[in-house]
Order: sequence, then structure tokens, then C-alpha cells
Amino acid sequence: MSFCLDTYLQESENYEILISKAGFKESKKFIEDHAPQVVYVDAGAKILGVRIIGIPPVPIGINEDKDTVTLSYTKPCYGTAVIELPVKKEEIKNIRSLAINPYKK
Repeated sequence: MSFCLDTYLQESENYEILISKAGFKESKKFIEDHAPQVVYVDAGAKILGVRIIGIPPVPIGINEDKDTVTLSYTKPCYGTAVIELPVKKEEIKNIRSLAINPYKK
């Protein structure tokens, strides 16, 4: 995969932290309430170069109008945050291929 979320977050300012220091349940609810479209993946699925952790099924928000995804991201010592970041359409297609449910919204 050409994209690595860890590296991207370290080297770019082109993302938005929507909430921080949240728990998995709060992150899930935020994504479900705010994303135009939500797909769910299994915990441990590799999204944007990292394994996603959380209480399964883990929601990933997709906004095709803005070419962004919204997801929870947990970093040791920093906790869980919900971030929105721009991605290529190829990454959105990859996320959809990992979906374990019909799309929501």
C-alpha cells in the first residue's frame, strides 16, 4: 500500500482531529452520527497502512464529496481520537473491499 497512516500523521497537517481522548464507543457513535456513509470492518483490518483496533465492528466514515475518510485512531499514551483525512479514491475502494456489512446512510 502506498499510504501509511502513521507516517502521514507525523509528516502532514492535512487532516483534522474531530474528537480526542475518546473511548471506542464514543468514537463509533461520533462516526455513525457525522459521516455521510459508514462501512464497518473487523478489528485488526489493515486500513491506510495500520491495523484498526476497537470494539468490532469498527466504523469507517466515507465522504466521497470531499474525498475523505473518518476513523478512530488509537495511539499508545495518547488515547483514541477520531480523525478525518483526505485520501485517494483507490483507498476508499480498498476500505469498501474490507467492509463486513452493507453500507449505512
